[in-house]
Amino acid sequence: MRAILAEQFGPVDGLSLAEIDDPSPGKGDVVVQVGAAGVNFPDGLMVQGLYQVKPPLPFVPGMEAAGTVTAVGERVTHLKAGDRIMALCGTGAFAEQLAVSAARCVPLPDGVSFSDACALGVGYSTSHHALKQRADLKEGETLVVLGAAGLTGLAAIQIGKLMGARVIAVASTDDKRALALQNGADEAIGYDNLKDDLKALTGGKGVDVAFDPVGGDAFDVLSRAMAWNGRLLVIGFASGRIPELPINLTLVKGYSLVGVFWGTFTAKEPDVYADNMRELFGWYAAGKIKPVVSTREGLSSVTSALAEVLGRRATGKIVIVPEETR
Repeated sequence: MRAILAEQFGPVDGLSLAEIDDPSPGKGDVVVQVGAAGVNFPDGLMVQGLYQVKPPLPFVPGMEAAGTVTAVGERVTHLKAGDRIMALCGTGAFAEQLAVSAARCVPLPDGVSFSDACALGVGYSTSHHALKQRADLKEGETLVVLGAAGLTGLAAIQIGKLMGARVIAVASTDDKRALALQNGADEAIGYDNLKDDLKALTGGKGVDVAFDPVGGDAFDVLSRAMAWNGRLLVIGFASGRIPELPINLTLVKGYSLVGVFWGTFTAKEPDVYADNMRELFGWYAAGKIKPVVSTREGLSSVTSALAEVLGRRATGKIVIVPEETR
C-alpha cells in the first residue's frame, strides 16, 4: 500500500510517499481502509521530533482517520468488517490502510461523512473537552477564542455559542475574522490592539474564559486580561513560543490557569470522552455544529498541508483523501 513515511525527525519536506506492506490486525486491532485522514498541528510537531511523544522511526504520521473496517483481530467483539469508524490512532493515518486498536475506534452514525468525522475527531473534541470539562463554561460568560479561524478555534466558537457564551474571536486577517463571524462569533478582533480591544469589549471586567492555542505574546496579554474567577485554557503554542506566567497575576486577579491535553484525557477518561463524542454527533445530526472542511487533498499533498497548518495559514480542516492520488 502507499503511505507517507517519516524516516528521520526533521522538516516536513523530508517526508516521502512510499510503498510499504499492507497491515494485518494484531490481537485487539482492526484494519481500516482509510477514507479520510485529518491534518493536525501536532502531526507536524511529531514529524519534527518536537511533540510530547516521539514514535520509533520510521513511522507513518497522522493521528486521526475515518474509514471502513476491512479485518478484525482476535478479541475484537464490538466491530466487524464493513463498519464505518473514526480512529484516533496517534500515528499511521496518512496511508491507504491502517491497523489500530479497536479501543481507539468510534463507530460513525449514519450521515457523518469521513471528512467531517476527522474534523469532529481531534479538533471539535478538543474544543468540546476544553470548554465543557476544563472551563465549565457557563451561559452568559464571555469567551475569547484565539486562533479563531483554525479548526479548534472555529469549533470553540460554535460550541461556545451552543453553551450560551458571548464569543469574542481573535484572528490575524480580515478574511479570518469574517470566517469567525460567519461561524457565530459575536465580535471578531485582531492581535495588534488586543489588550485595549479586550478591555473595551468587556467593559473593563475582563475575560471569563480564554481559549488559547497560540501562546506567545497573545498569552501575555490574556494573562493580564482575565476576570475574577476566570479560566485561561492552555491549548497549545502555535506561535512557536511557550510563554512564562508571572504567577502573581493569578493571585491578585483570582483566575485559574487550566491545561488542556486532549490525548491524555481520552486515555484516562474514556467514558467521559465517549459521552462527549455522542453529544458532538448529536449536535452534528441536529445541524447545531457544522465542521468547516476547507481542503481535501491526496496523499501526495501531505507535506504542503502540514506546512500550511504549521505556518498558521490554514483555515478550517484540511483532510487527506488517499483515493484522490490514484
